[in-house]
Formats: sequence, C-alpha cells, structure tokens
Amino acid sequence: MIGIIFLTLCVATVCFAELVTQYIQIGILQFPPVVIGMFTFVLLLNRLVGKISGRFHLTSQEMLIVYSMMLVGTMIPSRGLLEKLIPLLVTPNYFANVPNKWEQLFFPHIKKWLVPWEPTGPPQQEVAKEFFEGTLSWTRWQHWMGKWQIPLASWMILVLFVFFSLLCLASLLRRQWVDNEKLPFPLVQLPLELAKDEETGTFLGNRLTWIGFAIPFLIFSYNGIQKFIPSLPEIPLQYYLNQHFTTRPWSDIFYTPLFCSFAAIGFFYFLPTELLFSLWFFFAFSRLQDVIASSLGMQMDPMPLYPTHFFIGYQVAGAYIVLASYLLYISLPHLKQVLKNALGKKVIDDNNELLPYNVAFWGLISSFFLIVSWAYLAGLSLWLAVMEFFVYFFIVAIVMARSTAEAGMLMTETSFRPIDLYVIFASKSTLGAQNLTTLAFFDAVFTRDQRGLLLTAFLDGLRLGDGVGIKRRQFLPVFATAILVALGIGTIFHLMIPYKYGAVTLYTYPYQGNNLWAFQDHGPAIESHISHDWRAPTFFGLGAVFTLFLAFMRFRYFWWPLHPLGYALCASWTMIVFWFPVLVAWIIKWFITRYGGMRLFARGRPLFLGMILGEFTMAVIWTAVSSLTRVPPPFFPWP
Repeated sequence: MIGIIFLTLCVATVCFAELVTQYIQIGILQFPPVVIGMFTFVLLLNRLVGKISGRFHLTSQEMLIVYSMMLVGTMIPSRGLLEKLIPLLVTPNYFANVPNKWEQLFFPHIKKWLVPWEPTGPPQQEVAKEFFEGTLSWTRWQHWMGKWQIPLASWMILVLFVFFSLLCLASLLRRQWVDNEKLPFPLVQLPLELAKDEETGTFLGNRLTWIGFAIPFLIFSYNGIQKFIPSLPEIPLQYYLNQHFTTRPWSDIFYTPLFCSFAAIGFFYFLPTELLFSLWFFFAFSRLQDVIASSLGMQMDPMPLYPTHFFIGYQVAGAYIVLASYLLYISLPHLKQVLKNALGKKVIDDNNELLPYNVAFWGLISSFFLIVSWAYLAGLSLWLAVMEFFVYFFIVAIVMARSTAEAGMLMTETSFRPIDLYVIFASKSTLGAQNLTTLAFFDAVFTRDQRGLLLTAFLDGLRLGDGVGIKRRQFLPVFATAILVALGIGTIFHLMIPYKYGAVTLYTYPYQGNNLWAFQDHGPAIESHISHDWRAPTFFGLGAVFTLFLAFMRFRYFWWPLHPLGYALCASWTMIVFWFPVLVAWIIKWFITRYGGMRLFARGRPLFLGMILGEFTMAVIWTAVSSLTRVPPPFFPWP
C-alpha cells in the first residue's frame, strides 16, 4: 500500500512536471530523478515513524520493494509508454492537411479500433481537435472518453504482452549477467546504500556523502535563485562546441554539446576504466569521422529521425547486430541450461528466479506470437511484424539493457529502427502504404525512442533484491502491481491534462515531435518511389566487421582497451548528453586508481553517491518550486 501511494505521487509528479511545467524531464532516465527524490522522502518519513513506534518502521527489504515499484511504474507515464502512445492516437487526424496529404496517404490504412476518431471521416475531428486545443468541459470530457475506450483497450492488450515479454527476458538474462558475468549495475548503488543505511547508518553518517551532496546542491540552488533574480550571472552547465566550428569540414561535425552532470559523473565513477575510455573515445571517433567524410566530399545527410549522420547510423546498426550476437555467444552455456529446463530436464535450480525458466521461456515465445498476431491484425505484414519485434526484443532491448547494466547509461537510446535494417536490402517504398502506415504507429510507441525501457528496471529491481536478500519471486506481484497502477493512473492524467490545457500549449516533444516524425518520414515513401541507397549496406557491413574485430580482440586479449559497446553507443543521444561526464569520470578514476589504488577508490564511493543524491534531490525540489511559482527552474544537464 505504501508503494502504491508513493507510486501514485510519482506518476502525478511526472505528468504535471513533464507536460505542464515542461522544464525538467524528471522521469525520462533509467534512474528517474523523481524516484530517488521520493525515495529520500520515504527514507526520512520512515526514520520519523521509527522514532515514534518501531512497529511501523520499514526494513531495508521493504524500503527497496517500495523503491522498485516506483522505479518500474514511473517510467510508464513518461517515455516508457504514455507520452508516446496517447498523443499518437489522435495525431494523424489533427495534423492532416492539404499539403501533407495525410488524409489520402494514411487514413484508408488505419484500422478503426486503433484510434478514437473515424478513419473514413475528415481531418480535425472534434475528439482530436479538442485534445490539442483544450478548454474541454467535464461533460464533454466524459463524452470523448467513450471514443477512447476501444482503442485504449486494444493498445493496452499489446502493451501488456510487450511488458510480459520483457519480464520473461529479464528472468532469462539475470543469472548470466549478475551471477556469471558479475556486471556492475551502477544504477543500483545509491538506492542500495540508502536502504542499508537504515540499519548501518554508515552512508548518511559519512562526511564525504554530504560533501558530494553539497556540490550540486549549492550550484543548483544558486542557479535556481538566479531565475528569480535575472541580474545575477548563471553558473553554466552547458556549452555548445559547434559554435567554434564555422568552416568546412569542421562545420559538418554533428551536434556536440557539453553538459556537466554531477549525477552522471557519480554513476560513471563505478564503471571499469577501460569501458569509460571506450565510451568517450568512440564518441570522439564519430566526430572525427564527420570531419574526414566532409573532407572527402561525402553526402552529409542525417540518419532518419536520429541525431547522427547517415553513414554513422548504419555503422551503429551493424554494431548492434554483431554485439547482440556476441552477447548470445558468451551466454550459450547458460541458455543451453535454460532450454533444458524449459523442455522438462531440471539441470539448473530456478526456484529463486523471478519466473521458473520453463514459464519464462514459453511465456516469451507465446507473448511474442501474440504480439506479432496483434500487429498483423493492425495491418502489418506477418513477416514484417516478426522482423519488427524480433529486432526490438532480441537486439535493441538487449543491447540497451546491457548499456545500463554494464556501462551505467542513464538513458537507453539507439540510432536506428527496425525499418532501417530493411532499407539495407530494398527501398522502404516497396513495403507499401499499409505497412508504412502501421509502422508509423509502432515506430512512435516502441522502436524509435528507447528511453524508459522497462527491461532495465526489472533487472535493476532484481539486482537490488540480491543486495538485501529479497527472494526474487517476490518481485513478481510488485512489478505487476506497479505496471497496472501506473497504466491506470497515468492514462487518466494523460487524457485530462491535454483536454484541459490543450496539447499544443504543453511540452512539444510528445505532442509536436515524436508523434509526428514517423508519419513525416513514411509519407514521401508512400507518395512516390524512393530509390535504394547503396550506402546503407556498405556502412552497415563496415560497422559489423569493425565490431566483430573489437569483440574478437576483447575475447582473445585481456589487455585490449576498446569495448564494442562503446562503438555501438557512439552516435546515440545518450552519448551526446553524457560524453563529457564520462570523460571527467575517466580522468578522476584513472588518477585515483593509479595513485591511490582500490582502497582510495572504495573510500571515494560516498562522495560520488552523494553527488547523485544531491543533483536528483535538487531536481525534485526545483520541480515543486517551479510548479508553484511558474518561474522556470534551473537547467538540469540531462535533456
């Protein structure tokens, strides 16, 4: 019940902060700031209650159950689902006009049960118009809710199948990543320390913790005050390097900002030095490629819907395929045991797993079949539905989860969609209008923006449980409750807010960005034939071969310094935002381990955990202040 109460507060906070206040995206990270802020409040409240009566004092295990519910549930109303799904269902109708020809290109291919408006009707029907323009009365809102019931129920069936598939995947991957490979899972370090502190008192009682906390606390406090007193100079936490690149070939370097996040530095402190080096090195390597390509007169067009150049985006796609294959290869002994269990031969003990391996294995296969069937009924060709969700689950989701578990990435963002792999072999115009229309929905909801991927939350929750001795199977009702509560409450908020305020006045990304881009990308391919681009297979092959070389060298030689994961992430929005904190953390850790050894590294843990706690606590505080005063909060360096 405590978890449900605080999860509800998290969902409400995320919806109003991200959609109405707009300035702080407090739920988009794989370690959402609102969760750690709310968890700190739970911690303080628990201590107060404990002093009054020990009977109602929560143990560290119970605290982490509450935290895990908030972690899983908070992603759903943000980029994990609802910010992408709800606006999408009325987008084609509201934004259709004569120049873009969406009425002719898309309307005939949209199933009636997918959307709350009539696909055979005109553009800007009232249910869509009032969603984007607002000022809806309670009576009219109730009327439009009847239009939303069937499409929402239809999509929620698909969503539950997808979430269950990710749950099964987490259960199958956990032992290999946690027990066999012993990945660091940096995102679980802070909540684990906070929960254990209830019994030991060593973390919050450490002076280094509060020194680390004070650094972001003082900086964001000052920058917040500066918003009320504009005459004060601001302490800059962002800087744009592109302003110095004014002539070719340097001017063709893609968007390269410098964001200084103390929380990110804190997380990256816990990564291996060679992985930190690989992350910033390959980001710099991607920018060097921009300069070389421009010098050679190459075409510098962008990757569709992603912040990188075309030739780098397809290198990344090749890297993902090889990296996913490499992860499969090193997991083969474990997966063989899982398969034997699934076939009835009990060769490995799975009594303490989230799901028994036979349930997880057959559940994953069954839910994948149901997802593909749903997509087929929605209008996607059967083979294309299989490709779309196979790439999503078994390539992109696994590599993204690995980036969080091994590389501590606060965001899960890729640089290609499944349809971009099809373009390697043929023009997407050959897919036809029906497939491209349906793909536009799936692109926006699942495959373009990976932030809020629940697979990472499931794995982090299970890793937290290991740290305090919670039986993993106990997380099953915890995760299920969090998902259902977040879906129910989040959907209500995501319908009430735009119908009240008007979506066009709210945060632009969900209402005038992500919901439009896939339709804008597919429209020209439906209207006229687009020729096959030879560069796609060329650079895909180049990326695959180079990643294969990196994987071989890492597998064969322990001293090899370059990690293939760094190459796969080099062009993502994640690295655009966090390359500088990675570089700073690498420099700090290199000096600490070289001159102080592991003893000094261990002593420094509270300092860097305090930096994380300080930055995310200030994000929650300034979200509340900004909501009450309508004064913009200070800039937080993870846009």
